[in-house]
Order: sequence, then structure tokens, then C-alpha cells
Amino acid sequence: MKFCSLYSGSSGNSLYVSAKDTAILVDAGLSGKQIERAMNAHQLKPEKLQGILVTHEHRDHIHGVGVLSRRYRLPIYANEDTWQAMENKLGKLKPELIRIIPESQPFPLGDLEVNSFSIQHDAANPVGFTLHDGKKNIAIATDTGWISEDVKTIMSKMDLVVLESNHDLAMLESGCYPYPLKQRIKSSIGHLSNVDAAEIACYLAHQGVAHIILAHLSAENNYPLLAYQTVATALEKKSVRPGKDLNLAVAKRSGPGTLTTL
Repeated sequence: MKFCSLYSGSSGNSLYVSAKDTAILVDAGLSGKQIERAMNAHQLKPEKLQGILVTHEHRDHIHGVGVLSRRYRLPIYANEDTWQAMENKLGKLKPELIRIIPESQPFPLGDLEVNSFSIQHDAANPVGFTLHDGKKNIAIATDTGWISEDVKTIMSKMDLVVLESNHDLAMLESGCYPYPLKQRIKSSIGHLSNVDAAEIACYLAHQGVAHIILAHLSAENNYPLLAYQTVATALEKKSVRPGKDLNLAVAKRSGPGTLTTL
């Protein structure tokens, strides 16, 4: 099973996952050309993709979904509420490429088994995903203001977790965002802070999760080293050594990260 963050941040998000003969994207929030370039950097072929999973309808997750679907005849997988919220933003699509997925029920996508779980965000019906190839498991949980105990339990069974670490609270509070936007980001339907991510990462590390990728960093209220240090320091206080006991990394905003093989 292979994983790569192609882009991750408030300006656009897209993740690549493959298993055996199946390759998919989770979200496509940048232009088709940008996503193609990011894939090409790792010799990943867009024409080999077999679908796009969509977490929710915000522009930074769906901007390139329609064009990639048309260009490569890719099915688009999303729950019914998300489809209703995003369909008129994607352009004309062939009916056979519209796939409404069951909620919280596993379904096959080539060599992958996919399942969704509810997250807390200001969208129609936002979800995270788990992906399983028969041996390894990945969970993706970004754009959420809160992680429930049920979701923590799901994530604890994974080999790799993509975990939101959106903002540093002090930077957010002292920054230039309007007060209502600051409150929205800090709310239970907003985004996880670095401290939130650190708390969850400590729990996951002690459950045996081997890879944690910090994702969806704000350009205005965070920076990669700060997110990494906040989480790494918390892990070290719990006797977990990043780089030895687990792999801790930060997803890049402007291009692909490492192609990880599980």
C-alpha cells in the first residue's frame, strides 16, 4: 500500500493512495494540472487512477474533481449530502461517474476496502475515510474541529493516520482574521489546533500507530516546524521518540511529500 500527500493546506488538498492495481485520490482541491504535476513528480500516472473520494464540498477539496473526472473518466465517490452540496460546482458529469457511497459501511474500490466516518466540520455531511488493502490500513481525518472517541478508536487501529494540525492558537488569536472567522476556526466544527493534534497523536502512538502525517496547516496561523515541534514535544513527554518509535511528518502545502510504502 502506498500513500502520498500531493497538496495539503487551506489553499488545496489532495492525497494519493494505491494498493496493488488500484490507485485513487482522496479529494482534488487544486487544478487538474497542478495535481498532475504533483503526481508526475513521483512518476505516478494520472491515467492509472480509478476514482476520487470526496470528504466534503469545500472548494479546497473539490476544485479539480470535475476536470479530472472528465479528463480520465474517473468515478467520484461521495455521500448523498455532499453530492447535493457540490454537484453544481463540478461542471457537467457523466451519470455513470456519479457514485453515492453508503455512510459508515465498507465498500470495495478495486483492491481497496473503503469506509467513511463522520467528522465535525461546517459542511453538509463531512467525513473521513479509512482504506484497507487486506494487510495495511490508512485513516484520513482533516477538516474537523473535534475528534470523537469513536473516531479515535477507528484511528487507533491504523498503520498510518493523516491528522489535521491546522493552527497555532496564539497565532490565530493574535492574527488578522476577523473575530467571527477566528471563532469558527476554534469551534467544534472548525479545525484542530497543533495542541489538539498533539493530544491525539500521543493517544495514537501508544495504540501502536506507526505513521502520523500532520496535515491541513494554515498558511497564516501555523508553519510546519511549529506544528512538528508541538506534536513531537508532546510525544517525547510521553516517552515516544519521533523518528524511532514512529514516523512523524508534516504534509506540504505546495507540492508532494514523500511517497510512503506501508
